[in-house]
Amino acid sequence: MFPQFDRSRLHLRPLNERVHDVPLSIVMDPKDPPEPFENPHFDALADAVVNAKKAGATVLFMYGAHVIRSGCALWMIELMKRGFVTHYATNGAGSIHDFELAMIGNTCESVARYVSEGQFGLWYETDFWNDAVNAGVKEGLGTGEALGKYIWENNFPNREKSVLAMGYHLHIPVTVHIGVGNDIVHELPHCDGAALGQSSYTDFLIYTHSVENLENGCFYDFGSAVAGPEVYLKALAMCRNVAHQEGRVIRHFTTAVFDLLPIENEDYHTAPPKSNPHYYFRPWKTILARTVADGGRSFYVRGEHRKTLPNLAKMILEKGEK
Repeated sequence: MFPQFDRSRLHLRPLNERVHDVPLSIVMDPKDPPEPFENPHFDALADAVVNAKKAGATVLFMYGAHVIRSGCALWMIELMKRGFVTHYATNGAGSIHDFELAMIGNTCESVARYVSEGQFGLWYETDFWNDAVNAGVKEGLGTGEALGKYIWENNFPNREKSVLAMGYHLHIPVTVHIGVGNDIVHELPHCDGAALGQSSYTDFLIYTHSVENLENGCFYDFGSAVAGPEVYLKALAMCRNVAHQEGRVIRHFTTAVFDLLPIENEDYHTAPPKSNPHYYFRPWKTILARTVADGGRSFYVRGEHRKTLPNLAKMILEKGEK
């Protein structure tokens, strides 16, 4: 009924012609001490993860793309290897940066430069991301598993620094939660909307299955201000519906938000009123206030991901050895 854009008209260029803003060297080695960062909540947050592992409960870390761009991948992988994180979840951009770093050792482009040139996101090899999803959906895989399998089985040169690939290799879910039209891979010729929707919805159901085991567990959100709280909220509602029918509760767990908004000295355990602009910062009202009001606890940590996540991970690993 309405005309559609014809993607065959696009001109793609190879990634080796792109100027990259983030090289593989950004990835930090857990053998080296992280950049100094202290927070009074870290003891409680690390203890909660260690105790959740002992209880066999879910420890779910949701993260935005900047966590990968900040070089945190190897710290995240170490937490998977040691059994402290049972599920990672990210948005589409988080998976693309991971995929490109694994494939070519570089990622991230200048939006200002390439959108002006009409080239932003239009790179040939990035379409392999779509190839991976299209192949995986035929096997019933979610987006994250499909990407991890593709990276691992095609022996990408940096696959052991990929959260997606190592999740696949270690049999730990890394799910990808997509907003159609949000990501550069949606511009590309091999993007199949049906495959995209099916694989991401499969990931949502995998994610929701993990949330079923959140009692006595942890949900920590690193810089995902929209997908993080919204996916978590719907999954928790579904799981509490079933738990209520079965005479169970999902109330006693720990949540945390790691971001840059200066709210650490406010009463973030109560949702702000609609008259306050912070009401529209979804992690506050959803993760820190509403969903833990019946018996959970929440913490806010303000800081750069390159400092917060590695220092928390280091403390978790140290406490887990005791």
